[in-house]
Amino acid sequence: MTKFARLNRLPPYVFATVNQIKMDARHAGEDIIDLGMGNPDLGTPDHIVDKLIESARKQHNHRYSASRGITKLREAISELYKRRFDVDIDPEEEAIATIGVKEGLSHLILVTIRPGDIVFTPNPTYPIHPYSAIIAGGDVRGIPVGPESDFFDNLIAATRQTWPRPKVLILNYPHNPTTEVVDLEFFQKIVDYAREHDIMVIHDFAYADLVYDGYKAPSFLQAKGAKDVGVEFFSLSKSYSMAGWRVGFCVGNRETIAALRRIKSYLDYGIFQPIQIASIIALKGPQDCVREICDIYQSRRDALISGLRRSGWNIESPKGTMFVWAKIPEKFIKMGSVEFSKMLIKEAKVAVSPGLGFGEYGDEYVRFALIENNMRINQAVRGIKKVISG
Repeated sequence: MTKFARLNRLPPYVFATVNQIKMDARHAGEDIIDLGMGNPDLGTPDHIVDKLIESARKQHNHRYSASRGITKLREAISELYKRRFDVDIDPEEEAIATIGVKEGLSHLILVTIRPGDIVFTPNPTYPIHPYSAIIAGGDVRGIPVGPESDFFDNLIAATRQTWPRPKVLILNYPHNPTTEVVDLEFFQKIVDYAREHDIMVIHDFAYADLVYDGYKAPSFLQAKGAKDVGVEFFSLSKSYSMAGWRVGFCVGNRETIAALRRIKSYLDYGIFQPIQIASIIALKGPQDCVREICDIYQSRRDALISGLRRSGWNIESPKGTMFVWAKIPEKFIKMGSVEFSKMLIKEAKVAVSPGLGFGEYGDEYVRFALIENNMRINQAVRGIKKVISG
């Protein structure tokens, strides 16, 4: 019998349990408000869609494309970084398009580490961060992150206690799921740390544009010497509501980009070329749509936070991401996040993501995704209030 050795190292998917209860309830005719998976409900702006349609009608765009991304897309990526962050990116040597961040990050880890190598990731965190290392045969050490943790202090402590020394550090700010944000000074400390310990840094910058209350998310590459020690992934999924289009890119250290380019040349023929062409329009065209998308998420955030506070569930208002990270109310905290999430589906008719699915340090929390309109969010709040105040 064939043995699927790499799958044997992957734990059961925590979210599957909650998703099954949600689907069973829906099949039974119940109206479940889904604030679980971070799957944007907003449509892609019209000018981007129009360019896709125009490009798709041209037969020469139906052929295999370049796995590294077409030249004009890489140039648009470089222009974005200069315009937004005043960071110079060589489009030939320091930028590569990826089929979303998950593909690029997991293939980069695959080409970077050997079995037994140690990878540091935040805990809790987006599942592909630790699982990419596990799939590649590496060992993961989770560094506590969140409102009750000092990530950098925890990172230093873990480094002192870990042997062999870690090879890669994966970061993600604004952070999914905890919504933690950082300043440029933090990234400078990370660069200095990485240089001292000879560690490669990978920063997942998926929520660069979803920021609120005057906060602006810095790029990791703005820190002095960042390109010497690492790379950054940027995604069009959230900024332009293009999640299903699967467009991301990796920029930074040229040796790392070259390694990713080489492995990708064996594994894929690149993104469908009309999507790449439309992505150029997204990056170089009017950016009002980005602000409008962000404003919608902020309005939803405010509706959810204020509603839950009125219900007696006091939650800090996040400055970034499309999520709300909520500590389970005290009287339910012993249930753990999975059982609490099950209860919300059954009794409040609301689906959320259990914090345990992002790592063991998340088990006292649940994550709300802001993927329903304000009316549905208010409906969700009414259902939750009946449960937590009952």
